[in-house]
Amino acid sequence: MSTLESPLYRLHVELGASMTEFAGWQMPLRYESDVVEHTAVRNAAGLFDLSHMGELMVRGEDAAAALDYALVGHMSRMGLWRAKYTMMCSDDGGVIDDLVVYRRDWDHFMVVANAANREKVAAELTRRFAAAGLDATVEDETAAIALIAVQGPASAEIVASMCELGADDIRTIKYYTAANILLEGGIHAFVARTGYTGEDGFELFVSAVEAREVWELAARHGEGAGLIPCGLASRDSLRLEAGMPLYGHELSHDTTPFEAGLGRIVSFGVDGGPKRGDFVGRVALARAKDEGPAKVLVGLAGDGRRAARTGYAVTDHEDRQVGVVTSGMPSPTLGRPIAMAYVPPQLAEPGTDVGVDVRGRREHMRVVALPFYKRDA
Repeated sequence: MSTLESPLYRLHVELGASMTEFAGWQMPLRYESDVVEHTAVRNAAGLFDLSHMGELMVRGEDAAAALDYALVGHMSRMGLWRAKYTMMCSDDGGVIDDLVVYRRDWDHFMVVANAANREKVAAELTRRFAAAGLDATVEDETAAIALIAVQGPASAEIVASMCELGADDIRTIKYYTAANILLEGGIHAFVARTGYTGEDGFELFVSAVEAREVWELAARHGEGAGLIPCGLASRDSLRLEAGMPLYGHELSHDTTPFEAGLGRIVSFGVDGGPKRGDFVGRVALARAKDEGPAKVLVGLAGDGRRAARTGYAVTDHEDRQVGVVTSGMPSPTLGRPIAMAYVPPQLAEPGTDVGVDVRGRREHMRVVALPFYKRDA
């Protein structure tokens, strides 16, 4: 299978980015320094190419009902121009993918899937719609769309300055809402106030053929505000500090939303809430909620210099393995090693001392509440 290239691939190479293969795509890992890029997003703004993410359009008379059945969230309750974080789960409650769904019209939704799961999610949506006898279609429009993100405290001013004079002020849209806007040069964009960094930010869905023009427009308007291009490495450290799960690390077929601390996104439509019909995984997820999780996702913080990494064993006070690290690295913002890990519920209380086997040596870490970092309101 050949590696896919973002519409911005050549631009990344021209900018001197270190490229890497990620989920079947050639994407920028970094341009200069992981820490420099991470810090720019925390203090000013970063510019990201996210065109590897999958854009699946769901259309049809029964589009809302079809997504209600296929996903764990109550999608038919979404208003126009709203976004919602949700998941697709299997019959046994395991996570197939975590998704962001945007309602673009009453019969039109955009489902954004992780790159590695795009084809699987598209096929499973189609299968579930057909099984339920619902009038909805799925079109994979990933190749036609570029996704560019501006993230950081200066992002609102930067994106607002990119808009044509007289366009709606993008600064007025709220978190997890979206709008159609006109950028300089007459470029149409679907823009959402969403992101994966723990900072304020915007994600711009534009035509792939206009991707370079939009990137350069953002770079030009953001130059005086401290905006710099950022790669996947800083995106990973930013989302870890923000306690945001990554599929293949914190989320998998072997994990339920309740174990990942995300049970709130599963809508059963009971206990006085809005009525909701059946959805795939409902029985297993209801059982998981009632029984309680066998493992719990927690934050870990260390005082030393050696960082826990993905796959490292978590041990109790008797050095018995009791869990596993899902993500870990030194935190540029906090100046200490941090990690997320699954541990038994009895070890999940903040303040609990645990060990992590870091290349054969036990490193002391402490359970802490997630997220590690939260921006000022």
